Amino acid sequence: MFEARTILRHASTVLVGQLAVMAFGIADTVIAGRYAASALAALSVGSSIYISIYVALNGLMHALLPVWSEFRGAGQHKALGTSVRQALYLCASVSLIGTLALLYPDPWLEYTQVPLELQADIRAYLQILAVAVGPSLLFRMYATLNQSLGKPMWVTGLQIVALGLKIPLSIALTLGFWDFPALGVVGCAWATLIVNLWLMGMSIFYVRYLPLYADFQIWKRMEPPHWGTLKQFLKLGVPSALSLMVEVTAFTMMALFISRQGVVAAASHQIATSLATVLYMVPLSLGIACSARVGYWMGTNQARHAEQAAQTGLQLALILALACSATLAFFNQTLAALFSTDAAVVMSASAVLAWVAFYHLMDAMQAVSVFILRCYRMTFLPLVIYCLMLWGVGLYGAYVLAYEGFAGWPAKPEVITFWATSSFALGLVSVAFVSLVLWSAKQRRIEMAV
Repeated sequence: MFEARTILRHASTVLVGQLAVMAFGIADTVIAGRYAASALAALSVGSSIYISIYVALNGLMHALLPVWSEFRGAGQHKALGTSVRQALYLCASVSLIGTLALLYPDPWLEYTQVPLELQADIRAYLQILAVAVGPSLLFRMYATLNQSLGKPMWVTGLQIVALGLKIPLSIALTLGFWDFPALGVVGCAWATLIVNLWLMGMSIFYVRYLPLYADFQIWKRMEPPHWGTLKQFLKLGVPSALSLMVEVTAFTMMALFISRQGVVAAASHQIATSLATVLYMVPLSLGIACSARVGYWMGTNQARHAEQAAQTGLQLALILALACSATLAFFNQTLAALFSTDAAVVMSASAVLAWVAFYHLMDAMQAVSVFILRCYRMTFLPLVIYCLMLWGVGLYGAYVLAYEGFAGWPAKPEVITFWATSSFALGLVSVAFVSLVLWSAKQRRIEMAV
């Protein structure tokens, strides 16, 4: 497989960092579960809302990866540095949007009928995380820069240290220490804010002083906004961000609808979500690595190499997804027991995890594919497919099957109903996206050969 070793080396480095970040959520889930079942349920809803907004905004930053990879492939170092400075305007704008959205979560809570006893904790949790949006997105921009340069190890190092800070902070602030009172789920949010401020500070320090970035002349006086450049960012980034928003809001709305079924259902869904998110880091890391390599070869005008890198990425995605899904299906009960001491929650979560294994297989293929499609500047059609499949088939279909019934089938208000329907929708998305990757790569190779 073409460049398999390079892609895997890049992806494995990114994966270690991503797992460290995802361990933030796992740690919070375990810690909140030890505090109270209601705290775990509040965390399930609150983190789902936060992730929906944050990941969508992250899509704008991730969309810059193939742009900067092409600059690197073409040897245009100064142009890359200028592009990074222009991206700061984009980062500031989307940070403001995310902050306001988290400060006013009432539409989410009221529309989905989240139980009143959970709403106060959820609001307090989100208000603190609203402050963390800007620092978090700035660090994500730094991470995207390093990934485009094929140097993800600097980001991974920071993320590992951040995990070492996050866990003791969450334990102390959530459960209390010495004379400091326990803050419950709000303590998890405070720990996240502190860690994100530290990550932002370190990324600024690195860009300013490390020799790695000297050739790109990033640390220069800011130019006025260049609307042509920003328009190109938005043309690529907005559909990508909306696609991620559709994907994650379908996930979020699933959590909110499931919360109607009670604390046990919400808690078991949070366990399933946590593990699904951890597994997602594998194709996410692989997608980032593939995007960097495909973008690089596009910058060198070698479409054949770009096509081969894309095909290698898809093959690796399938192999790794099969391994992860098999592991989850086999150890479902053991994994569920790690997250809760409540027998009812463990039993419910074990059943859900069997479906999460199938869900991951479908999710992995579409995740890697959508990263590659951005390199070929195909973002609008994936957005349309996401809307139809994830919102239409996956979310709405699950809601109907769970709470209304369909074609003579009685309503089945269970967590499994949502995961099974979403898995089917993702399967359709995967088939469509893989087909688009193969077609786009072939077309670009033909065009550049003429």
